[in-house]
Amino acid sequence: MFAPSSTVVLGIDPGLTRCGYAALAPIAGGSIEAISMGVLTSPKEDSLPRRLALLQCDLEALIAEVKPTAIAVEQVFFQNNVRTAMSVGQASGLVLALAYKLGIEVVQYTPSQVKSSVAGSGTANKLQVQKMVQRRLGLSVLPTPADAADAAAVALCHLAVAPLANSVKRATTGAKS
Repeated sequence: MFAPSSTVVLGIDPGLTRCGYAALAPIAGGSIEAISMGVLTSPKEDSLPRRLALLQCDLEALIAEVKPTAIAVEQVFFQNNVRTAMSVGQASGLVLALAYKLGIEVVQYTPSQVKSSVAGSGTANKLQVQKMVQRRLGLSVLPTPADAADAAAVALCHLAVAPLANSVKRATTGAKS
């Protein structure tokens, strides 16, 4: 079990219809614990403002529950469907603004950064990412749905990248002083 003062990364695979999330925490021995994983949904028949408001309320409740020290969001990089890209962008913007408002560190990673960090290749497919998330989190079955597995991959990416990024930030900040 993780200590309340420990690092908790909330990974988000943004979407308006299906917003994947995974709260992960490093534990002793270099393992990582999955605290919570799932999908937040909003009814397609509701108006856009209502759907965004519902997503915001759900995200606020999730953040209050898992108390993340950082939120990692998959960046919209490419979509064939413009309508999908717009809704993903709107959900992503909501997450970014909410994290900033709450004073939580927030970072974005491209899909290829996430895949490379988790599966060793920026061109890994969904199944390869799911299998590596399963292995890295010690899960007995593949994480599902795919949106939750993607969110876990984003959080794993941040847990892998953040220590080096923080060291570089400290070094360059210290050099300017």
